[in-house]
Amino acid sequence: MTRESRHLKRPVLLRDSTLREAMDTPGVWFDAGARRRVAGLLQQIGVQEAEVVAPARIADDLEAIRPLRDAGVELRLTGLIYTTSPDFDDEVERAAELLDRVDLLVPLSTRRPPASRPGKVSLMLASLERALQAFPAVGVGFPHASQTEEDFVIDIAKQADGAGAERILFYDTNGSAQPFGVHQIIKRLVGELEAGLIFHGHDDLGLATANSLAAVLSGAVGLDVTINGLGDRAGNASLEQLAVLLEREGFDTGIDLSQLRFASELVAEESGIPVSGLAPVVGDFAFEHKSPSHLAEPSEFEAFEPELVGGERRLQEAIAGTSEPEELED
Repeated sequence: MTRESRHLKRPVLLRDSTLREAMDTPGVWFDAGARRRVAGLLQQIGVQEAEVVAPARIADDLEAIRPLRDAGVELRLTGLIYTTSPDFDDEVERAAELLDRVDLLVPLSTRRPPASRPGKVSLMLASLERALQAFPAVGVGFPHASQTEEDFVIDIAKQADGAGAERILFYDTNGSAQPFGVHQIIKRLVGELEAGLIFHGHDDLGLATANSLAAVLSGAVGLDVTINGLGDRAGNASLEQLAVLLEREGFDTGIDLSQLRFASELVAEESGIPVSGLAPVVGDFAFEHKSPSHLAEPSEFEAFEPELVGGERRLQEAIAGTSEPEELED
């Protein structure tokens, strides 16, 4: 190993799903103008791939993103298709006109059809063969993977890999995974697969960022993220948190960190969902210091300099009556 190679950062794909997952957030809908602005923002901050088509809205989403293609957006545009869709062949054909690739979804829960595991495998293999006739590269994703017996997850992923899937998507669909468990299963998968692995985390228990980091440290090549963590229920893994965290951990995401606060503000405006002042990285309070003991050396209480993400440090003057109470005499 040369001295130069020791300092090369391993690349990690942050696949942005803001234009797909965010519209599952209650009250959020991006019209054509908003989609163009968000897509332009993603390109500006260094996102390479954007997931823009939801499996439940394929026809509508494809029409909505057509103007992005016409405008020459340089992002790789991708979408999801359920293998169980009765219109699968038609959806693949229509998607091939506008998308660079698709990822096929095979829900692993026995409560979602087909109920049997052999049925899921059989349908996956047939669907993958069909999709590879329309796309040069196809991925296969497994919703409920974190809730499913590990051996079956590995078995079906290996079969997808052997049948030509370029990447495997591991979904923590209900946000119930924890970092040690994620580390274990992703490490096993990476050791068994030729295909790259992408982790998709939800934040129901506040662990989407931690689980995503655990996946990368176990060998995952990519993560699904959204700006401001928008998404179903409690949302998804936050692009801004993971971009900074991975940079600090020595990975290369290609994201321009200096524009993260700007990106957060724009998506908050377009979505109508405000960002909490307490939000890590981009919240208004992230670099605001009130405690008197912090004011002399505020940088000692910060994980990174605010300028890194386009923020600024603010120091509050000590307010009368808010200092720590003196000890009472006996």
